[in-house]
Amino acid sequence: MGLAALGRPGYINIGHADDLGRQYDVETMQAHADAVLDAAWAAGVRYFDAARSYGRAEEFLAHWLTARRVAPEAVVVGSKWGYTYTAGWKVSAEHHEIKQHSAPVLRRQIAESRALLGQQLDLYHIHSATLASGVLENRRVLEELAQLRAGGLVIGLTLSGPQQAATLDRAMQVRVASEPVFDVVQATWNLLEPSAGQALGAAHAAGMGVIIKEALANGRLTARNPDAAFAAQRCLLDAVAAQQSTTGDALALAAVLAQPWVDVVLTGAATVTHLQSNLAATKARWDASSAELLATLAEPPDEYWARRGQLPWN
Repeated sequence: MGLAALGRPGYINIGHADDLGRQYDVETMQAHADAVLDAAWAAGVRYFDAARSYGRAEEFLAHWLTARRVAPEAVVVGSKWGYTYTAGWKVSAEHHEIKQHSAPVLRRQIAESRALLGQQLDLYHIHSATLASGVLENRRVLEELAQLRAGGLVIGLTLSGPQQAATLDRAMQVRVASEPVFDVVQATWNLLEPSAGQALGAAHAAGMGVIIKEALANGRLTARNPDAAFAAQRCLLDAVAAQQSTTGDALALAAVLAQPWVDVVLTGAATVTHLQSNLAATKARWDASSAELLATLAEPPDEYWARRGQLPWN
């Protein structure tokens, strides 16, 4: 269960404003998050994903874990550092989050995450590590991450952009005192953007955990996508899903679950209804025929990430 769409008023998922009913006061959003988290828990979801830049996501998750008396050993909680939330609890802002992969930011944000999540925090990612950010060459950061790893945290990195595979390859080579720093990778893989698949398979074979985010392409692979230029592709997805007696979102998620190198697939659902629809993926059938028919949905990575970058905060 990813909390990117539950922890802040504005996000890029298509239909996010409708998911929240345009009700943005903190108490209402906390109650809304509680309801979705309750439904996820009841359905058997046991991995929960937040970040320092997801508004109050860590705070909402910590509140829910405490209120429901969820023991640390009953769930796995991951969060991320490297972006600072700057939207001021507004849907529209000049900058919703500021990226800085420095040692001072790491020290500040791990302290903030631990103050909220305490012993519940299991996994800590660099948020959207890229080759351009230089974080994988920053020895101070890497040494501090290695210290956190030695202290019991699982250390990971999330990937973004058309160079996901190259970034992951570099991360797998990183060593501090001859020990690897990263045990887990969280990456985008979906029917529109499958380019990192080979690299993720290699990482899994090398012993890294693999978590997939944005499996529905921020709503582009759902009926909520209003883009007329994508109508034919969505009709194809829906038609293949109907053949399998399921929905397009469930089939798109089933495609991810079917990859042999996947350990965890995140749902970014922000309503109970959408969560339940997503969870139908665990019963949906993904076969060779579906894979062949829907392979045509894949976009060149540069085009995919350019389109993602144009999604409006709402």
